[in-house]
Amino acid sequence: MSMLTRVLGRFGVPGLLAAAVILAADQASKAAILGRFAEAGDGVTLLPFFNLVLVWNHGVSFGLFNQGGATGTVLLIVLALVITAAMAVWMRRAARLIEAVCAGMVIGGALGNVIDRLRLGAVVDFLDFHIAAWHWPAFNVADSGIVVGMLVLVVDGLFVKPATR
Repeated sequence: MSMLTRVLGRFGVPGLLAAAVILAADQASKAAILGRFAEAGDGVTLLPFFNLVLVWNHGVSFGLFNQGGATGTVLLIVLALVITAAMAVWMRRAARLIEAVCAGMVIGGALGNVIDRLRLGAVVDFLDFHIAAWHWPAFNVADSGIVVGMLVLVVDGLFVKPATR
C-alpha cells in the first residue's frame, strides 16, 4: 500500500480531484459573474426559462436561512467546515469510487461557498431557473456540487444492494 493510499484511502485521489474540479469551476464562474454584473439584481435572459443574475446569499443553499449578520456568517462557515471534515472522513473510508467522488463534490462545493463568505461576506448565486413568474431560488456551481453529490450518495445508499457494493 502506497503512502498516498494510506493517507487518502483507496479512492482519495479521485475524490480530491472531484473536489478540485467543483471548487475551480465554482470560483471561476463566480468571478465571471462578478466581472459581468455590477449590482445585485442585474441579470440577463439566456433562455425563456433561464437567466443569469447576481444574488448575494447570506444564507445556505438556495437562499435558505438568509438572515445575514456576522454571527450567522461565522456559524455557516463553521458548519460548512464541519461538514467538509465529515465528508473527508467518508471519502477516505469509501469502499467504492462513486462514494469518494460524491464526497469530493460536496467538499468542493462547501469550500467554494466558504471562500465566498470569507472573501465577500456572502455567497455569489447566479443561476436562475424559472417557469413564467415562478423562480427557483438562485444557486451556483458549489450548490450544484453539494446537491448532486449528496443526492447520489443517498440514492446509492438506499437502492444499491450491499452484495453489489
